[in-house]
Amino acid sequence: MSTLGYAQCLIASQVDSTALTNTTTATSILPAAARFSLPANFFYIGKQLLMKASGRISTVVTTPGNITFDLRLGPTSNIAAFTSGTSALNVTAQTNTTWDLEILYTCRAIGASTSANGLGVAKWISRASLNAPATTTLGVGTVLMPDTAPAVGTGFDSTVVNIADLFATFSVANASNSILTHQYSLWDVN
Repeated sequence: MSTLGYAQCLIASQVDSTALTNTTTATSILPAAARFSLPANFFYIGKQLLMKASGRISTVVTTPGNITFDLRLGPTSNIAAFTSGTSALNVTAQTNTTWDLEILYTCRAIGASTSANGLGVAKWISRASLNAPATTTLGVGTVLMPDTAPAVGTGFDSTVVNIADLFATFSVANASNSILTHQYSLWDVN
């Protein structure tokens, strides 16, 4: 439990990330200083983390593909503890469109090796999403992630230091597909 008895911000980014552009490789979209080291045995069953991020995204016209977000843990943030699943991007080209993402992650098991795991649910809001209305109408749709039933993610070792990180992956490599993070915070919810 948070030593303060209420939610506390563990870290907040003070600078923009480097843009992720023209690749299909899963890559961190956080500045290095925003990757937070959770101490060994930080997790207990029911422990929740809330990851909040926002920034800008650009997409190619007609065939932008999909985007996937991962909450990564592990000693080198190499384990996708939560994967959003793919979200289709808008076939109308987007240029520097705002995006907003929240991931709520709940620990379901603890232990060494790959015994620890959790379940996550995310909300992504952006005109770059396929479900966004035309730019002449008001509002932007919210994408719930994953689109299928939430499931327990990949196992990790909760007895060691885990670096919390946010990764994104485009399914299509194109110079017009680009995302970067302007704001980021990681919260210890309970």
